[in-house]
Amino acid sequence: MRNVWEYFSTGQIVFGNGAIRELDRVLKRLKANRVLLVTDPGIKQAGIADKVISILQDAGYTIVVYDKAVPEPPVSSVLECFAFAKDQLNPDAVIALGGGSSIDLAKVVALLMAHGGHPLDYVGENLVPGPIAPLVAIPTTAGTGSEVTSVAVLTDTDNNLKVGVSDNYLRPAVALLDPELTLGLPPYVTACAGIDALSHAIEAYTAKNHKYIQSEGSILFQGSIPISDVLAMEAIRLIAGNLTVAVQQGSNVEARSNMLLGSLLAGLAFSNAGTAAAHALAYPIGGLVKSPHGEVTGLLLPYVMDFNGDVEPEKMANIARAFHVNVDGLTDREIAEKASSAVLDTLRAIGLPTKLSQIGIREEDIPHIAQTALTIARLVRNNPRVPTQKGFEELLRKAL
Repeated sequence: MRNVWEYFSTGQIVFGNGAIRELDRVLKRLKANRVLLVTDPGIKQAGIADKVISILQDAGYTIVVYDKAVPEPPVSSVLECFAFAKDQLNPDAVIALGGGSSIDLAKVVALLMAHGGHPLDYVGENLVPGPIAPLVAIPTTAGTGSEVTSVAVLTDTDNNLKVGVSDNYLRPAVALLDPELTLGLPPYVTACAGIDALSHAIEAYTAKNHKYIQSEGSILFQGSIPISDVLAMEAIRLIAGNLTVAVQQGSNVEARSNMLLGSLLAGLAFSNAGTAAAHALAYPIGGLVKSPHGEVTGLLLPYVMDFNGDVEPEKMANIARAFHVNVDGLTDREIAEKASSAVLDTLRAIGLPTKLSQIGIREEDIPHIAQTALTIARLVRNNPRVPTQKGFEELLRKAL
C-alpha cells in the first residue's frame, strides 16, 4: 500500500482577463532578457502572437519567434526549434503561446536548453535530471492543461509512435492564462478541447485511490489524492456548466473564462492523480484514425464511466449532480447510467461524435485496441475497475 502521496504544481499561476499585460512583470521575476517565443502558424495568423510580441518589444526584450509548431510535434521539430533559438539568440527564457502542442514543444526545447542531449534521451518517467530553462506557458485553448502539467507528448516519426517525456521538472515556471485569448477559437476546436478537459477531470476524480495503486518506486500518476479530488470536482462543475455555452456562444467571455479555469484545475488534478481507461484506449485509436485526441477521449468517456460505475458510485453521483441530475433514491447502477448519460448528452449538444463507428473504427479493430491499451500500465493501473481484454472489448462494442 502507498500511504504517502505528493502534490506538485507549476511555480506560479497568473489568471484573468487581460492577464497577458502581466507578462513583463512575470519575466522580470524570472530575470529574463532574451526570449524565445514558440507558437504555431494559426496563432500567428490570428494576430495573437503579434499582441505578445508587441508587449515584449515595448518592454525592451530581445525576441526570436519560432512559429512552426504542429500538432503532436515530431522530434525533428524540437531539434529544429532548439537549433534555431541557439543560433539566433541563445535565449534565457522560453514563452509558449498556443495549444498543448506549442506548449509541449516549448517544454522539451527548454529541457534541451538546460541539459542538452536528444529529446528521445528523456522519453519515459522521471528521466529529467533537474530544472528546465525558465518557461512561461500561455494557453490559447481550454483543453490540455499543459501549462501546468508534467508531460510533453512528441511523435517519434522514425518508429511511428507517440512518446511522452514525463517529469515534474517539466512543469512550466509560470502559467499565464488570459481568457480573452481564447475568444477566437472556432466551435469545433472549442468542443474538442473542452471535452478533453472534462475527460482529464473525470478520470482524475474517479482514479483508483492512491493507497491501492500497485507500482514500485516513484510514479507521476499516483491515483486519486485529496487535493486532486477537490480540484477535479470543481473542474467538472465548471466545465459541465459552461462547455455548451462556450461552443455555441464563442464570444461569451464568462463561459470562456470558466472553461479556461476548468481546464487549468483539471490539469492540476490529472497531472498528479493521472488519467485512466479512456486515455489508454484513446492511444491505439489515435493510431488508426485522424480524429483529434480530445474528440476520441471525449467519445470514450461516457462508456468508460459506465464500465467503472459500480466501483465508484459516490463519485459518480457527485458527477451527475454537477450536471444538475437528481440521483436521490437510485441504485448504484442507475447512478452510473445517469452520470454517463449526462456526458453523452453534452457530446451531442456540442456536436461531437458519440460512436466509434462515426470516426472510422470497425468491429475488427476492437481486439487490437483492447490489447494495446492494456499495455499502457501507467494509465491502466489507475482505472478503478481492473480492465481485462474481455472487459475492454465489451466496452468498445458498446461504444461502436
